[in-house]
Amino acid sequence: MAYQQAQIPVTKTEDFEQLKAAIDRVFSSAALEKFYRKLQARNVRGREFEKLVGLKLLEEVDPTLAGCGKTAKQLYESLALSDQALMREFYLERIEKVDPKIRLKYQKVYRYY
Repeated sequence: MAYQQAQIPVTKTEDFEQLKAAIDRVFSSAALEKFYRKLQARNVRGREFEKLVGLKLLEEVDPTLAGCGKTAKQLYESLALSDQALMREFYLERIEKVDPKIRLKYQKVYRYY
């Protein structure tokens, strides 16, 4: 029997969807390499979601998020703890689905140490 995640309802749907859409835009566009370059330049590992949100890296590569009036950190902090966990999980799933060639090119981002 395969693992199946329990479905947890999102409480602040609008903020959650806005941040989720920003992450989707970064990972499904040419902005991904720019995002990885910024992570490397600031010595941030790819799995350090709270750190990259605090450094406003998503806003730097996603003009839609930058122009929405709220930062990624404000959106993230407005979420309930369970919603924050779902957002981190969504982000981590996206970072693991990146093309292996790009992952190899930016292997420093994927290191755990």
